[in-house]
Amino acid sequence: MFEVVGGTHCILGEGPIWDEARNVVRWVDIEGGRVWEGLSEPHVVLKREPTLSAVVHSESGDLLLALRRGLEHVDPTGDSVGSLTLIPSDVNSRLNDGTCDPAGRFVVGSMALDNRRGAEHLWRLEHDGSVTVLDDDLSLSNGLGWSPDGATMYQIDTIPGIVYRRRYDPDSGTVGSRHVLVAMGGADGLTVDAEGNLWVAVWGAGQIRVISPQGVLLERLETGAPLTTSCAFTGPELDTLVVTTADQALPGVPPSDRAGALLTHRTSQRGLPANAWKVAPLEAL
Repeated sequence: MFEVVGGTHCILGEGPIWDEARNVVRWVDIEGGRVWEGLSEPHVVLKREPTLSAVVHSESGDLLLALRRGLEHVDPTGDSVGSLTLIPSDVNSRLNDGTCDPAGRFVVGSMALDNRRGAEHLWRLEHDGSVTVLDDDLSLSNGLGWSPDGATMYQIDTIPGIVYRRRYDPDSGTVGSRHVLVAMGGADGLTVDAEGNLWVAVWGAGQIRVISPQGVLLERLETGAPLTTSCAFTGPELDTLVVTTADQALPGVPPSDRAGALLTHRTSQRGLPANAWKVAPLEAL
């Protein structure tokens, strides 16, 4: 059963991540431009306008934010120390889901804000501050994750409704070609458990679907919130699934008192530790 974390509400909740060193979970409200933190006393720790699509942490407590068009490095005191633009000002897109690979590189994709299809990017911020383009033919880049051994990368393109897999070498950064793992309408965010199964949030279905590394549907979990966006394993034992949701009025989506709330679910499975960001130099502000 999914329980509501009191005192939380997002227009478009996304990207939960467990910071093991500080024993805290963070997530973002993309359209509210906020970073939320904590389960027992949830509160907003950072605000950025107009959008804030992802947050990751370093081992020392620095944060890396994905904003509308680029990245911002924030130190543990909350001061901004560097930034990097990824999307040019004349392109009607914004950054979307992002997380770190097993080597601590930040990977983030984009989505179109108009009807364009097949021109969105997936970037990787390298350790030296340079940027590698992994893909340039996506439509709505979304959930990202890696197998327990780091040798397989998973990614979602929501518009065509595809969960992809590809070979990945965390040491060298070499990336293989994308292959379809499974077609899934509404696939949004994802996380990978310690056994290598994918937990995929399904937008519009109010579900978390558990998929094997071979693409076999293992389980459907009903969240009670129609616009389920992402999930992550949290807690000292990595056995509490945290789920983000959205509160948006969309055709065919029934109202729900869980819309926009943060949800939790205790599982018998265990997740993988979140990959901390290995701080890369960004242009000083």
